[in-house]
Amino acid sequence: MKNRLFSIGILLFLSISLIAQDADTISSKKEEKVKTGFSFGGFPFVAYDADVGLKYGALVNLYWFGDGSRYPMYDHSVYLEWSRTTKGNGINQITYDTDKLIPGIRSFIEASYLTEKALDFYGFNGYQAIYDPDYVNSVDDMGYSNRAYYRHSRKLIRINADFQGEIIGQKFRWLAGIGYFGNTIDSVDVNSLNEGETEDLLSDNSLYGNYMEWGLIPEDQANGGGHTLLKGGLVYDTRDNEPNPFKGIWTELQLHYAPSFLSNTDYGYTRLIFTHRHYFTLIPEWMNLAVRLSYQGRISGEMPFYMMPYLFNTAPKLTSDGVGGNKTVRGVLRNRIVGDGFAYGNLELRGKILRTTVFNQNLYIALAGFVDGGMVTQKYKFDASGIPDELPDGLPDEIINPDAKEVPHLGFGGGIHIALNQNFIITVDYGLAAKKEDGDSGFYINTNFLF
Repeated sequence: MKNRLFSIGILLFLSISLIAQDADTISSKKEEKVKTGFSFGGFPFVAYDADVGLKYGALVNLYWFGDGSRYPMYDHSVYLEWSRTTKGNGINQITYDTDKLIPGIRSFIEASYLTEKALDFYGFNGYQAIYDPDYVNSVDDMGYSNRAYYRHSRKLIRINADFQGEIIGQKFRWLAGIGYFGNTIDSVDVNSLNEGETEDLLSDNSLYGNYMEWGLIPEDQANGGGHTLLKGGLVYDTRDNEPNPFKGIWTELQLHYAPSFLSNTDYGYTRLIFTHRHYFTLIPEWMNLAVRLSYQGRISGEMPFYMMPYLFNTAPKLTSDGVGGNKTVRGVLRNRIVGDGFAYGNLELRGKILRTTVFNQNLYIALAGFVDGGMVTQKYKFDASGIPDELPDGLPDEIINPDAKEVPHLGFGGGIHIALNQNFIITVDYGLAAKKEDGDSGFYINTNFLF
């Protein structure tokens, strides 16, 4: 992957917990103290990306555990993230998770404004869309780099309100919600990215621009649009705890309806999401195996190209960008697997190597090894008649191969997890792509386990 995010260090790791009352007197485990009252964890970070510059910011997760009787479950959780890059990317996000706001109802509310100067875009239908890593490393006749060829820009306003209530206790629940996705799509602003640079300047060649020119992206989709999603579904959940389950099942079925009358476009569609997760205890309290399988696909209407990459889960992990990258198939390029329907899966072995208490805070460190995979299961239909018989000079040798067979795109690797009071978890993963057509590798610093 030629535009990998290289960490140049976490400058400071700060985890502070303010306790409303002494937890020692109500500890139910000798090895671990039950938390009560208020607690928070957070850290500032610095990272580097060759095309978007220095990334810096901070995140904080605030928890209220109440009297501690449900620990590690909390009564209220507020997550805030603010990050920027020196070239203009940004995350501005706040989420609120509670089952106390509406008695008997789990509520999850999110408001985010996300900017991407150079979002990955490789085309449609998996291996039918050719990714040429040699082209990314090349320069054009004017000496400009083609690193941004498989990119476009996006500004996203995302607002979600999701709710879950009991059908048969906490194990079997209904879900309902509403979400808004306001997408603004454009070409990469290479003039801005080149500003102040004297070498390794970016070319304005782009696959997104070619797709628009040749009609593969319809004109009324090219610059994005706003869509409101109405959500309904069912959840079956027997996990022993949410942050890192050692046993149980978490299965969900969602139906999303995005009507055209709640959009500023003429597009409306219905989408089905099914995700099953299974957790197995190998060594009690020390080692577990986690498995996830998911299918997400269009069942009616027409979905604009910019809505296809999103994948959905229930609270507290609602939405992320498409299959490939740090939330799905680690090591594979982000958004590499895009179509009207797709499936992905993960197999992850997790083992705690240290459990202790530091400054009255419960801490554990875990290692993990994983194998991830994903593939397009429902192809996106588009008009390819506008593609020239011979591609112009300065472009990759091949852009689309309609005869390419779609098989799983695989990634594998390992990671380390540092957990404070079981809920605030810092994760560092490193993944390798099995095929060069899917990229090279990926290094990821996140919060929480993948699932």
